[in-house]
Amino acid sequence: MENESGNEVLMHIDAGLAIITINRPAARNAINHAVAVGLASVIDEMESRPDVVIGIITGAGGTFCAGMDLKAFLAGEDMIIPGRGLAGICERPPRKPVIAAVEGWALAGGCEVALACDLMVAASDARFGLPETKRGLIAAAGGLLRLPRRIPPAVAMEYALTGEAFSAEVAHRYGLVNRLTEPGRALEGAKALAAQIRANGPLAVAATKEIVSGALDDSLEAGFVRQQPLLEAILGSADAREGAAAFAEKRAPEWTGR
Repeated sequence: MENESGNEVLMHIDAGLAIITINRPAARNAINHAVAVGLASVIDEMESRPDVVIGIITGAGGTFCAGMDLKAFLAGEDMIIPGRGLAGICERPPRKPVIAAVEGWALAGGCEVALACDLMVAASDARFGLPETKRGLIAAAGGLLRLPRRIPPAVAMEYALTGEAFSAEVAHRYGLVNRLTEPGRALEGAKALAAQIRANGPLAVAATKEIVSGALDDSLEAGFVRQQPLLEAILGSADAREGAAAFAEKRAPEWTGR
């Protein structure tokens, strides 16, 4: 299935996986108003479809995203979606898990879009960066908040203050990138990771993402309290019963998302 939002953002859904592509290769997939609206729109569709378990965000033409389109900014375009942030994802990420498949540059706002994703698969020659300080700006779309949670804080501070880029191999060493691939194969690697997740119960996957995402914000005691209603919903689901039955019967489970 193809969904086109003015062609700046494309979504293809197949077997529980939504592949979302920022499609402005001539502009290195820089974020303008159309990209922000398009991403928000396809994410809403992904979230609303019970047949979709997980998404991948990637960029067309060998670049993930070069950040905010400065020409569009100077022309007065708004790249912020109210309540959702830059590109419709940075302030309020989707409930369902999302993998960033990174080729080329994930720069400035593009890096912040990648950081808003739950997992990253990157080509070995990909590069990341928050260069805002070099332009007298700050990375206000979540980069300064998320990067020190994903790599050692002192390392994050250095990259944020200097504005220097860092390689996918460095990002992988620090745990920011989950898997490295050969150049040109990041999407393929992201699909393989998504397939492992897609095989699991969709309700359990979404609830697990919610618990893990808030784990660093809670004390252990508060975390147990926060996860209790999610646990009760999962234990009462048809999928939980199906998972147990499939294990007992030595067969693959047939998930219904209920």
